[in-house]
Amino acid sequence: MKATITAAVALATGLVWWTGCERTPDTNQAESANTNLSQGASPSTNTPATPTNMVLIPAGRFQMGDHDQVDAKPHEVAVSAFFMDRTLVTQEQYEKVLGDNPSRWKSNRNPVEQVRWSDAVRFCNQRSVTEGLRPCYDLKTWQSDFNADGYRLPTEAEWEYACRAGTTTAFFFGDSPSKLGEYAWFDKNSDGHPHPVGQNQPNPWGLYDICGNVWEWCNDFYRVDYYQESPRVDPKGPATGQTKVVRGGAWRFRAEHCRSGCRYNESPGYADVCFGYDIYGFRCVRKAPPPTGGSKQGK
Repeated sequence: MKATITAAVALATGLVWWTGCERTPDTNQAESANTNLSQGASPSTNTPATPTNMVLIPAGRFQMGDHDQVDAKPHEVAVSAFFMDRTLVTQEQYEKVLGDNPSRWKSNRNPVEQVRWSDAVRFCNQRSVTEGLRPCYDLKTWQSDFNADGYRLPTEAEWEYACRAGTTTAFFFGDSPSKLGEYAWFDKNSDGHPHPVGQNQPNPWGLYDICGNVWEWCNDFYRVDYYQESPRVDPKGPATGQTKVVRGGAWRFRAEHCRSGCRYNESPGYADVCFGYDIYGFRCVRKAPPPTGGSKQGK
């Protein structure tokens, strides 16, 4: 479905319902891998061990953006390899790590929702500690250490690269939304609520609910013109901002919001007086070590 200019402007402005709830890159891996990786490459057997319930996203380059959205001018980006959760973080996982479940639609296998960006970050840090990894986030400054081996939220570029999975169409299954119901929960098939993770088909790289169900928090601050100055390799978003990027669409949003390049944004909710909405969730990523035995990925 083609987005109208009106819809594009609305998306560029972002979704910020509550105000007052407020608070750099290693390029060698992406550059070297890109000499041998084409769009659509998948991980070879010559890769580091993948953590349980995560997917190794191979290094590569892709066209990031969406011609139909005013804040998403298409441009080429190179991304280093990383691990990404196969599914959205579930309510069961969240409660096990942080001891509570803030969700409106209670069910162990449902994605956790009504989480703020700051809640997702706290989960990432505690999950890292639980598994003996070095946390990525400083909870005083909210900045991420991208060299830490713990969990963090994906950058906007990592998220879109993983969602596209080597494709160049509006959706990872084509330009028409006619098959969206096979992959995503959105306003036409959700019956007015989120659903358990992993019930629909995954994208070509094995990621479930990468579009639909709940919007996914990204690490980046949002800025409408960021793509005009975004670094070519492993962009990490603006240094400052008022809102954070969310991606992927959600159970009560239209098909056009599930496009791979569709951008949205929301207040991160640093203060305890702020609360989340039942359309926001997340999945985690981790830094992946470079492949052993030379640069043979994608051949």
